[in-house]
Amino acid sequence: MKITILTLFPQMFDGFVSNSIIKRAIEKKAVEIKIVNIRDYTIDKYGRVDTPPVGGGAGLIMKCQPIVDAIEHNATSKTHKILLSPRGKQFNQKRASEYARENDEMLLVCGHYEGVDERVNEYVDELVSIGDFILTGGEIGAMAISDAIIRLLDGAISAPSLEEETFEAGLLEYPQYTEPYDYRGAKIPDILYCGNHTAIKKYRRKESLKLTQKYRPDLFAKHQLTKEDTKLLKEIENNIDEPKWLVDAINKGQKFIKKN
Repeated sequence: MKITILTLFPQMFDGFVSNSIIKRAIEKKAVEIKIVNIRDYTIDKYGRVDTPPVGGGAGLIMKCQPIVDAIEHNATSKTHKILLSPRGKQFNQKRASEYARENDEMLLVCGHYEGVDERVNEYVDELVSIGDFILTGGEIGAMAISDAIIRLLDGAISAPSLEEETFEAGLLEYPQYTEPYDYRGAKIPDILYCGNHTAIKKYRRKESLKLTQKYRPDLFAKHQLTKEDTKLLKEIENNIDEPKWLVDAINKGQKFIKKN
C-alpha cells in the first residue's frame, strides 16, 4: 500500500516513519509512505498557504489552491482521498480494516489553523474524524489512521498478534501479565500456568466479556454474542461458583507454581 500525507509540517512525521512497527513495515515494503509539503504547491507570490477568512472571523484558513494542486499532483485514479475534518465520520477499527483491505493507495490531507477552504471538500472522497476533540492540526490524526491501517497489512505484524487485539473481535482484550508471579501481593491468575490452552482461551474470553461490559458498555451492546459467550455471561451475571473446567485448570496451575 502507498499512503501519501499532505501537510504543512512534514517534520512532524520524522519520528513516525523511523521507529517501531512503521519502520519495519516500510523496510519490508508492506507500505510506502510519502510526506508532501503543501507549501511546495502554492502559487502565491509571497508563498502564503493561509489567509484570513472572507467575511471576517478569527484565525487563518488554509487556502484552496495549494491543497487542490497538491492533491492532483499526488493522487491517481485509484487513490482514496481523505480530508481530516471534525465534520467527518468517526474513524474506528472497522474502518481501518476496510481501508487496509480495499485500497492500494490512500491520501490524507491534514488541515491546520482555523480550518480549510470549504471548496477543498469537493476534491476528496470522504471526510474523517478521529474523535470529538480539538487538535492543533490533522497531523496527529493522520498518524493515528496510518498506524491503524499499516499494522493490518500483510507482513507488518504477525497474524496471531492481530487476531487477539482489542477491538478486532469487538471486545476489549483480556488482561495480560509478566513474571514475577507475585508482585507486591498481586498475583498472576493460577489458571495461566495450567498448560491447558483450551481452558486458558475460555478464561481469557470470559475476562474480555467482563472488561468490555464494565468499561465499554457501548461496545458490549453492539457485540454479537456466540453461544459460548452467552454461557460465560450467565456464569458472570449469576456469580456462580467457578465451573469444573476452571477449577481443574486453576488447581493444575497451583501445582505448577508450587513445584517451581
